[in-house]
Amino acid sequence: MHITVFCGSKPGLDPDFILAARRLGEQLAQRGHDLVYGGAKVGLMGAVADSVLAGGREVIGAIPKALVSKEVAHDGLTKLHVVDTMHERKAILSGEADAFIALPGGPGTMEELFEVWTWRMLGYHHKPVALLNLNGYYDPLLAMIDRMISAEFAWSDLTTSLIVANDIDDLLNRLEAAR
Repeated sequence: MHITVFCGSKPGLDPDFILAARRLGEQLAQRGHDLVYGGAKVGLMGAVADSVLAGGREVIGAIPKALVSKEVAHDGLTKLHVVDTMHERKAILSGEADAFIALPGGPGTMEELFEVWTWRMLGYHHKPVALLNLNGYYDPLLAMIDRMISAEFAWSDLTTSLIVANDIDDLLNRLEAAR
């Protein structure tokens, strides 16, 4: 599978985040999966990409020209698409993917996650979407999703289309089973 991973171009404060990004990359490679991601060399993005590459698998990046120096485009990828807009970047990230995983990240990660998750709920694709809730990072988001449901702004089965796991092996097992 080609798995798109959304995550921060920063490492985050908790050292477990960068370790998990490396471990996810190692596990993707060991399980025979290739990576599609935002094309950065730094932060969680760089850690997961470097681990997949070290495991001998393909890594496809997509980065807008405006972020090439800010996010430090990775120059060692199997393929790096340098595009004009974020829309073009996201078209590659979604189009190349067989499944999606969100690691900890900021607003960009949230926006990418919600877009592909919404598309799945609307039937635009049937690719699995997963969230790694490492050290409870996404607990506030999951509480907000529960609030959306209880306030009747979302259907009660909203979370059935999102795989949420606290552990990488569990996440990948469930993602592979859903595929």
